[in-house]
Amino acid sequence: MSFEEIKNNLEFLDDWEDRYRYIIELGNELPPLSAEDQSDDNKVHGCVSQVWLATTVTPGAAQGKPVLTFVGMSDAHIVSGLVAVVLAIYSSKAADEILAIDARKILSDIGLDEHLTPQRSNGLQAMVERIQTDAQQALAQSPGPAP
Repeated sequence: MSFEEIKNNLEFLDDWEDRYRYIIELGNELPPLSAEDQSDDNKVHGCVSQVWLATTVTPGAAQGKPVLTFVGMSDAHIVSGLVAVVLAIYSSKAADEILAIDARKILSDIGLDEHLTPQRSNGLQAMVERIQTDAQQALAQSPGPAP
């Protein structure tokens, strides 16, 4: 599901209890993460809940720039839903595009910034930082365009 679809669905729901239920449903729809992907290397530090993000980099896929695809999950229902939202924002995009995304603004536009506990907000920021770090590393390891 695209982020635009998620945003539109959230805007349709008036009550934040309904929005929370919807976010939890998004998390329930995430494909299971393999035991191999639930490794310490993929664990997102800074989250109160257990969160794993696995990154696949396809070198030179988008106009010579690496494209990153993410899968993830959490052991907490609402956090799995937040993982689904973050994946919809970032997954399958070029590394430079990922770095240009203002996640704080996007998440603020849908009201998540004011409806999450500080711990959940910190965890959400940790996920975003992890994705941005992966994008920076993919760009640094990319050979760049051919002359």
